[in-house]
Amino acid sequence: MKKKILSIIILSSLFVSNIQLAAYCAAPFQGHIEETDVKTNENDKIFTKEVEKIEEDKTINLTVSQVLAGTTSIEGDEFFAVVSNDVLAGSGVLLPVGTVAHGSIKNIVDPKRLGRDGYIELSFDYLITPDGREIPIEGGMTSKLTPAKSVAKTVGENITYTAVGGVYGAVAAMELLGLEGAILSQGYTVMGGAALGGVIALGLSLFRKGKDVLISPGDEIKVRIRSTEAIPVMKHEALRQDELKYEGLDVKITDIFLEEDPFGHLNTISLDLIIRNQSKSDFSSFDIALVNDLRNSYNPSIFTDYKNSLAMKTIKRGESVSGILSFSVDNPKRAHWLVFYDKRNHKPLAKISIDNAKKDLNITDLEKKKKKRKKL
Repeated sequence: MKKKILSIIILSSLFVSNIQLAAYCAAPFQGHIEETDVKTNENDKIFTKEVEKIEEDKTINLTVSQVLAGTTSIEGDEFFAVVSNDVLAGSGVLLPVGTVAHGSIKNIVDPKRLGRDGYIELSFDYLITPDGREIPIEGGMTSKLTPAKSVAKTVGENITYTAVGGVYGAVAAMELLGLEGAILSQGYTVMGGAALGGVIALGLSLFRKGKDVLISPGDEIKVRIRSTEAIPVMKHEALRQDELKYEGLDVKITDIFLEEDPFGHLNTISLDLIIRNQSKSDFSSFDIALVNDLRNSYNPSIFTDYKNSLAMKTIKRGESVSGILSFSVDNPKRAHWLVFYDKRNHKPLAKISIDNAKKDLNITDLEKKKKKRKKL
């Protein structure tokens, strides 16, 4: 009888504990922390003890993940964008790269006459951090030019159209009346033709419409946001990407820079590398790739004329090399890993995070790191 009563007491206590745990898990995280007597080891690893608010009208960089076009989008359409650069605060990171911003299209204005471009207005209402916290915000951006810039753009283009029209008008007058007519009229025929051509061109430019707005996936926008929520600050080391080590293979990234591909697009990530291969494997350029967080893989670019390029070379066992590997990628802003594969089954043997290397090298914006290198 005593054993039965004891069992009932134990089961009852477990039942109450589970109810309390469920209630705790169901409570939404509101973007702030409270001081308690119990702190989990996990939180100690991720967060500092600081909390900060987003500065009033703080500007952050976001990378858009879908097409926003004046011709296909409508007001009220939802979309997502990703924070491109860590937002720092205190001794850590307030909003890490990869934080997702939820937004919607507030207004779309079609292009108008006088060459005035269309524009789009966006609003944002909350952020979702990589660890799952939802932070309410107020934010927005517009692609509309300021009045001064808009007028300057329109006047500049119209003057260009007028000037071009004047040239065509002068040439037409010369062809119709000839050089003799221009001489006899003391140049008035050419001047008249130029003036007429300019007037016609100006009239056409006044009726010319501007361009439709288009924001493509991968485009970066600057958004002003604010929030009244106190947000826990994350430790820098907690945001480091996972890596995979391979015994005997030591890969050190000494520099990262962004370059144009052969077609003039600024999308090529180049890595200065020191590689010491004391492993049991050889690695050719076919066994090395740059892989992003969407698992898209990019092979080393052969369109490089660096004297110390490692493309099309084999890094043999027992060998130490230094040089450059370049990769043309879809979006340089995404997270990437330098991956070394087993040539027999193409399984990853080593993964080195580019984001970790950027942190170690104090590179906050890859576009600001672009630079000319000595070539052949």
